[in-house]
Amino acid sequence: MTTSSFTKTLLVSISLASMVAACGTPDRLAQIGQQPPLNAIQDPTTTAGYRPVQMPMPEPQKAHYSPNSLWRSGNRAFFEDQRAKQVGDILTVVVTISDKAEFDNSTQRSRSDSNGAGTGGALGTAIDTLLLPAGVSASNLGSVNSNSNFSGQGSVDREEKLETTVAAVVLQVLPNGNLVIEGRQEVRVNFEVREMIVAGIVRPEDISSDNRIASEKIAEARIGYGGRGQITEVQQPRYGNQVLDILLPF
Repeated sequence: MTTSSFTKTLLVSISLASMVAACGTPDRLAQIGQQPPLNAIQDPTTTAGYRPVQMPMPEPQKAHYSPNSLWRSGNRAFFEDQRAKQVGDILTVVVTISDKAEFDNSTQRSRSDSNGAGTGGALGTAIDTLLLPAGVSASNLGSVNSNSNFSGQGSVDREEKLETTVAAVVLQVLPNGNLVIEGRQEVRVNFEVREMIVAGIVRPEDISSDNRIASEKIAEARIGYGGRGQITEVQQPRYGNQVLDILLPF
């Protein structure tokens, strides 16, 4: 690609990025001096891209009562409780994330090779006399030397901690009794909105008597914590910088 072609491609990319960014510019300009709006409460199953969870399930078992017994087959407890168990019920998710990782790796590699080729004896003398110029000997026709050295070092030191609670809604009850839950929380402080999203699959047995469940007991857990507003926008590079970071090869 020539310099002219690269420049044209870069300008076109920047123009497209500017057009995409401009799509939301009127709304952002209209919100100058105002707090960012909160999203309306909505049914998660109606949002674009929502797909019901499908997982391998055991064969369903029909419930039956034994004669002169109040116990029903498949019951998880004798007395009825108020824990979440059907679509629309609410339970509290206790999110506790405490992650710390530290790695330190060092690698060194070195290699040296030396090879030579030559011809001696009568054949070497004949080659020296008939084929090679003066001062060149067939006994030392060529040599190859190579050296390779590599040294690498890397380290990771990361620590994350998050403790909060989120109310989640039961969206599905799977055939084996497990519950698909999802909870969203938005908190607006001044001109910044903090968002918390929790979703996954839980067992009814893991829900405590006070209708709470720990985040580490959620299968296929999806936990997101972020925000939007003036502070978040300032922390992000401009669209032009993001485009250049993708396109520039150096």
